[in-house]
Amino acid sequence: MSKNQSRTIHVAAAAFGLGLLAYLVCRTGPGVLVKQMEEVGWGMGVIILLAGVSHVLKTCAWRFTSSELRHVQFSRTFALRLISEAVGQLGLAGQFAGDTLRVALIGPGVTLPGSISSVTLDRGIFTLSAAVLSIAGIIAAFVLFPVSAPLRWYALSFAFALLCIVVLTVLAVVARWPVFSGLAQLATRVPRLRKWLQGKEQVIDSAEQKLFDFHHDRPAAFWTSVMLNGVCQVLAVLEVYLLLHFLHAPIGFLGAFIMEACVKMLSAVGAVNPGNVGTYEGGHVLITKLFGVTSVTGLALGVCRRLRALFWAGVGAACLAGISKSSKHRTLNPAASENSSPTPQHLSFSRVPQSGSEELA
Repeated sequence: MSKNQSRTIHVAAAAFGLGLLAYLVCRTGPGVLVKQMEEVGWGMGVIILLAGVSHVLKTCAWRFTSSELRHVQFSRTFALRLISEAVGQLGLAGQFAGDTLRVALIGPGVTLPGSISSVTLDRGIFTLSAAVLSIAGIIAAFVLFPVSAPLRWYALSFAFALLCIVVLTVLAVVARWPVFSGLAQLATRVPRLRKWLQGKEQVIDSAEQKLFDFHHDRPAAFWTSVMLNGVCQVLAVLEVYLLLHFLHAPIGFLGAFIMEACVKMLSAVGAVNPGNVGTYEGGHVLITKLFGVTSVTGLALGVCRRLRALFWAGVGAACLAGISKSSKHRTLNPAASENSSPTPQHLSFSRVPQSGSEELA
């Protein structure tokens, strides 16, 4: 698929999502929707605070993925996590760009292979924990609720695909399959990529080695990171549970668990839509109907969760502006940046990785 075709698909998906959101709001009635959201009241502050706790736990989980991150202040890694989440609101491309910013802005004290492997591990563990939640929720939905045959087939296919991804990922780590280095070798056969990858093989191999060694060399840190990501998934379920309670549509915690699993499934399907605008809110409307909740409440639920995400995205944008301003100040004042690691080297992969004999915590 060419770049123009890909751009056309994303633009069409974004237009569809915006149109869907406008349709849902108009059909519900803006006044009715606002009145329904007002029912949440002070509870919105609780939801925002709960999301903040989740971001703190995600930052802790990330810091456990590399012993080198102990040289970086917690506040900086927390800010970078928020920056990554803010850019990630733009969809899959945004997630990649956000993780690239994390690697680029991590600062001194962390080698390039260490920063790449830590961000990759953090994203991978969180994604796998979300996949496990989706699989469990879909299975629970089939056991507890009557589901139509077409929906059952689609959901089972999605759950099976997720299960295959989880199994293949575990096998790749245990068997130490050279996935990244192998892809890099294949990419060198493409003339345009060969020059860009030239001299970067050592960085890629070192980062891949750190990925494989994490579970083997630091099992306590690995399982702590997994546990913290699991807690974040539980907090997402708790968010659904509390919002429905504030919206006077109480559903048990198990129902919220199933609902969140289905939302993750629809969000993955709608990933082609930048930011999942419209499809995310529409997914909440569709799923809440399965539980006998009105479409108005379902839309209000989706919009409230969107507002929570936008709040923290705004904080992330402020963090990015602050870090950029600080970096610019150090650039204009070389004497103040003698102990700082310039970020462009991170992005250009030009730093020479340190020896693999680093002490592991």
